Amino acid sequence: MLIIAHRGASKLAPENTLAAIEQAVRLGVDAIEVDVHHSEHELVVIHDRWLHRTTNGQGRIQDHSFVKLRELDAGSGERIPTLWEVMTAIHGRCDLNIELKGIQDVIPVLTLVDKAVAELDFRPEQFLLSAFNHHLLFETKRIRPEMQVGALTASCPLDYANFGSVLGAYSVHICMDAVTQPFVEDAHSRGLAVYVYTVDEPEDMHILIDWGVDGIFTNRPDTAMNVVAKHSHPEGVTPAVIQVSEDHSSAN
Repeated sequence: MLIIAHRGASKLAPENTLAAIEQAVRLGVDAIEVDVHHSEHELVVIHDRWLHRTTNGQGRIQDHSFVKLRELDAGSGERIPTLWEVMTAIHGRCDLNIELKGIQDVIPVLTLVDKAVAELDFRPEQFLLSAFNHHLLFETKRIRPEMQVGALTASCPLDYANFGSVLGAYSVHICMDAVTQPFVEDAHSRGLAVYVYTVDEPEDMHILIDWGVDGIFTNRPDTAMNVVAKHSHPEGVTPAVIQVSEDHSSAN
């Protein structure tokens, strides 16, 4: 089961910051997930449209200039990074899942993906673009048919993972409260990978491993990596335990 650091290692450093990205890379995660919004001519990495939850700013992203956004504190003195800064920090060391928020982001993200492949030791298959708005994924596939996309859902549809098949998706991403074993089985029968968000409890991780889930988004990749290691080792063999003393409980 793949460990995907949700907004970086967001329980260990402020979410969607370079500190959270570097922490996740150092832990050896399989992938990192970040969120992007458009600000003037730049793509900035931040989850919310509003600034007050994760920064010392107020109002909406669109109400501020890019220069003003860069002056804000995103937690522990960290700044809101650009997508290119995140790509540069990762430098091909793990996969990158970019969650799209608006139709205006599709072409700029694809342009940066191409640049990262050319300059930062990434391979094209290391990128996955995801969205709750499936129109964005449809547009992505129209422009770049070979681009891997992940279709997000907060529910378990009556026809299970059919929406992923319709979109030509690589993966379907479903929340922990909605995922069921029949959903996982249906997705796999369609050739779709199943990634579940946001999974921080070891008990849930064990259940998902037993169901054959392909990956989880987690704020605690250190915990998840220990659970996966223990689950995969035969009885009586003790795997190395990843220890991280720092906690950043305000990251959620």
